[in-house]
Amino acid sequence: MVWHKSCNRENDVVVTNRWHRISLRAACMRDSRFDILFEPVQIGPVTARNRFFQVPHCNGMGWTQPRALAELRKVKAEGGWAVVCTEEVEIHPSSDCSPFNEGRLWGDEDIPALQLMADAVHEHGSLAGIELLHKGMSSANFTTREIPLGPSHRPVTSVAPMQARAMTKADIRELRRWHRDAALRARRAGFDVIYVYASHDLSLPFHFLQKRKNDRIDEYGGSLENRVRLLRELIEDTRDTVGDSCAVAVRLGVDELLGPDGVSCEAEGRDVVGLLAELPDLWDVNVSSWANDSATSRFKKEGYQEEYVSFVKQLTTRPVVGVGRFTSPDAMVSQVRRGILDFIGAARPSIADPFLPRKIEEGRIDEIRECIGCNICVSSDHSNSNLRCTQNPTMGEEWRRGWHPETMPEKADEGSVLVVGAGPCGLEAALAAARRGYEVTLVEAGSELGGRVALESGLPGLREWARVRDWRVTQLQRMSNVDIFRGSKLAAADVLEFGAAHIALATGSFWRRDGIGRANGTPVQGFDRHNVRTPDELMRGHQPQGAVVVFDDDHYYMGGLLAERCALAGNRVVLVTPAALVSAWTSDTLEALAILRRLLHLGVEVHTYSNVRQLSERAATVECQLTGKLREIACSTLVSVTARLPADGLALELVDKRQELAAAGNRSLCTIGDAFGPGTIAAAVYQGHRFARELGIAADKLGGFKRELPILRQELQ
Repeated sequence: MVWHKSCNRENDVVVTNRWHRISLRAACMRDSRFDILFEPVQIGPVTARNRFFQVPHCNGMGWTQPRALAELRKVKAEGGWAVVCTEEVEIHPSSDCSPFNEGRLWGDEDIPALQLMADAVHEHGSLAGIELLHKGMSSANFTTREIPLGPSHRPVTSVAPMQARAMTKADIRELRRWHRDAALRARRAGFDVIYVYASHDLSLPFHFLQKRKNDRIDEYGGSLENRVRLLRELIEDTRDTVGDSCAVAVRLGVDELLGPDGVSCEAEGRDVVGLLAELPDLWDVNVSSWANDSATSRFKKEGYQEEYVSFVKQLTTRPVVGVGRFTSPDAMVSQVRRGILDFIGAARPSIADPFLPRKIEEGRIDEIRECIGCNICVSSDHSNSNLRCTQNPTMGEEWRRGWHPETMPEKADEGSVLVVGAGPCGLEAALAAARRGYEVTLVEAGSELGGRVALESGLPGLREWARVRDWRVTQLQRMSNVDIFRGSKLAAADVLEFGAAHIALATGSFWRRDGIGRANGTPVQGFDRHNVRTPDELMRGHQPQGAVVVFDDDHYYMGGLLAERCALAGNRVVLVTPAALVSAWTSDTLEALAILRRLLHLGVEVHTYSNVRQLSERAATVECQLTGKLREIACSTLVSVTARLPADGLALELVDKRQELAAAGNRSLCTIGDAFGPGTIAAAVYQGHRFARELGIAADKLGGFKRELPILRQELQ
């Protein structure tokens, strides 16, 4: 076996008891160019210690996991974010966000859970912000069964068979009282910044602003001055109630990107800011809806919201926070110096790297885990599961597993670690194990590190996904206890010869070509033909000729991306999917409509509710799953995007060699990532990190993860 070593080592490494190894260069103070980012900023009666502002964002936990949520936000404060906010927090049972797990402040009994978070944020000198919400006609109130409220009689904005009733003036007075009561409770919970929320098409004040939802003829409808009245009253009420000790912030969607049919920055968005300019202590501005505000990197690049929000500071003396998936310190400085923003707002970048501000402050810019804009974090809210991140595998695990993004436990035993495969899972496993203090050897069969990330980042719009590879390779190459070998395919005998104490097999997966997936449990007739191609082949450079049929039974991004790639290359493309929507799961990452819009713009023909039943030399036979009718679609090349198989050949070889491995000094053998169970890149990174975290620790000492259980007490008789 020939080992091709390719690890560059730096001599300026200092090993500390933290998981990161800080270079002597990085130990210096920050670059003076970034000093402006660390200036304190006054927000009404409170002061933020710098310009880094974690804006409100959902997390899948909400009121159901207060301890986990407090620890998550605490880590952000520790990482240097001067203001750390909640997600949206319901103020009343008539604003029940179920089935989504958001914050809840219906009554005094909800104060202790929220106080956990405020106290945790204060531990590190940051301000705690809370986004109070009445969801209005965006809520179907599934749990409470309250009739939704709105400015006018309209269906709720979800697909639920519910309607919101038009609020009376008595209802409006009650709403104002609920909001005042919630603000008082928020202050008692210890919050420093209290939001009035009017954005994302998710709140009553925003619904009152929208002409298409507000056809009232009283003082709350008609003219903009009337439609903005409720928002003005809520701001004034909040200032009167808590403004002496808490800052009052307004979160406003200044543009819905709907032209004359919606709020726009060129007209009513600008006018709303002008009418209310000095009322709040802070303006938090963005574009609506959520899919526009949190657009993925596939469709929008860093700083993309500037064109919509740049007018705000011209109309107010109050500080302004905005977002744009900022990861570059130079871009942040530019926003401040050019008078666009006072605060660098972030949700997703603060998830990818909670210590982003600290790393800029300490001169460790090259250690920042940059957000890749994949929106896996957003999918957590839709699945009501703990927040997760492709770049940061500790996100959502801070309390329940005790994981910290910047701290790793010391190694539990002696001996070397061999990681086979340098895809996202293998890179993370090697890096995390090395940071625990193990001697690590990372071996890659190919000439390039990154595995599937290296391939997928070459697809249209996914260039930033390469950050998953680049960040980890950069960190590994400066570590003195890591060796990296490229072009070194290992057999079982090579692994035995190496004699590592711990072995991780991260050999990845490959796409099937037989059509088996969700819709087809057996191979599809004709898929053994030469004109069937897999995503792997296309990503490695194969360019189909003639008419292309993409059969997408995977339902994430791959099918739509390959259809786009082929269309851009000039092919006639038909996309066939058994789902009701192209790239159906990307609804959870807020991309589905943008993907469909792009494909239609490129001339891709789409067949939903359809399954490929047979393939011949020149045509694919497609069955409509609704009617059973068959149709022939011209097909020179069929791209099968259905499912993947683990590349577990080496693992199967080694399973039968346990005794030989033990004799060679091996104490653990694990198959991890896609080689164990194909999934998302985020899942692969998580598995690699978990392998390293648990390395050398006995199973009975791991303890799983903590759960938040309701405390039941016997009622006194």
